[in-house]
Amino acid sequence: MDGDIGDFLRSRRARIRPEDVGLTPYGRRRVPGLRREEVAQLAGVSVDYYIRLEQGRGQSVSDAVLDAVARVLRLDETEHAHLRDVARPRRSGPDVPQERVRPGIRLLLDTITGAPAYVFGRRLDVLAWNALGDALITYSRMSAAGRSVPRAVFLDPATRELYPEWEAVAAEVVAYLRLSAGRHPDDRRLTALVGELSVKSEEFCRLWADHQVKEKTYGVKRMVHPLVGELTLPYESLSPPGDPDQLLVIYTPEPGSRTAERLALLASWTAAPVGRE
Repeated sequence: MDGDIGDFLRSRRARIRPEDVGLTPYGRRRVPGLRREEVAQLAGVSVDYYIRLEQGRGQSVSDAVLDAVARVLRLDETEHAHLRDVARPRRSGPDVPQERVRPGIRLLLDTITGAPAYVFGRRLDVLAWNALGDALITYSRMSAAGRSVPRAVFLDPATRELYPEWEAVAAEVVAYLRLSAGRHPDDRRLTALVGELSVKSEEFCRLWADHQVKEKTYGVKRMVHPLVGELTLPYESLSPPGDPDQLLVIYTPEPGSRTAERLALLASWTAAPVGRE
């Protein structure tokens, strides 16, 4: 994943027209958006300094410069944090510890009985789930490789039937993986996952090249379950204290809604254990 900072900054320069930032366009532009010298001028740094930053040679760059570049490129909070990650990558060595879910989090999953709930890792592997979560998507019957959300989304045709808004789901998955890759540049399993999906899925390649980054926070997922039909599932994501790379995601159907009724019906038809790694 070398060269991410240059590709990221170029993609963000391309979004902004000179007139958007008070500049008068001049000359013929080979590519859309701001030129590097224009970003440097607006950020108050030399052109050479900014070029070195885009080339990944700015490891000692200050917060003030990164803040100025983020302001010029109109980065949102998540993009700004990603810029810091890729500008000054945190090297942790090639052997990233295996992700494990604390017993207390598993106990918490046990107590959530009226809503599907999952724990995701930094690569969007499903690390644990509750009974209703397993009734919704039967992770207990899958191998560890099968519990990879990115692989399921891009390599399993059945996922397109599960998610009517598959394109939005796919974009969200890639944006989170891109964010995680910036935080963990030495994660060889994450690098291998990106490489595998790049080879096997043209759609993944296209989305990865967009350099979108996005936290998984809250939203709504629509699913079409083979047993109970269409479900509209708002969700909330929380990072367990002490495990910032994990996400506890809880789907929260509105009480009394058709989705809640269908989930209750699904739960009555199935019985599944709480997830184990």
